[in-house]
Amino acid sequence: MTLTLVVAVAVASGVGAQARYALDLMVQRRLGGSALPWGTMAVNAVGSAALGGLVALSLGGRLDETVEIVLAVGLCGAFTTFSTWTYETVCLLEEGALWEATLNVGLGLAFGLAAALLAFGAVHLAT
Repeated sequence: MTLTLVVAVAVASGVGAQARYALDLMVQRRLGGSALPWGTMAVNAVGSAALGGLVALSLGGRLDETVEIVLAVGLCGAFTTFSTWTYETVCLLEEGALWEATLNVGLGLAFGLAAALLAFGAVHLAT
């Protein structure tokens, strides 16, 4: 691991974190008032799609390993947020919103997996 790679991952992480915050805010403003954390779901679905596309490019030999690390670990790693998703689910449970917590888990998994698979398939077919 080189210093250049470490710095590149750090910069990409900063971009990913800012993009996550911006998308989350945008979605929450549009869908505010819902018990479900739609912003986090949107962030994780978009990040899953991006990572699915990156994996397809990587497996197809069309992505340099360094670029893959910077984009997957730095950008997507900071953009997506498992910890926030679980925290929001626990908050729903603490509020007694069992149905919403269950829905958050189910939809979060379904959207993330579907986005990753669709992006993987689309990129794989296109390359």
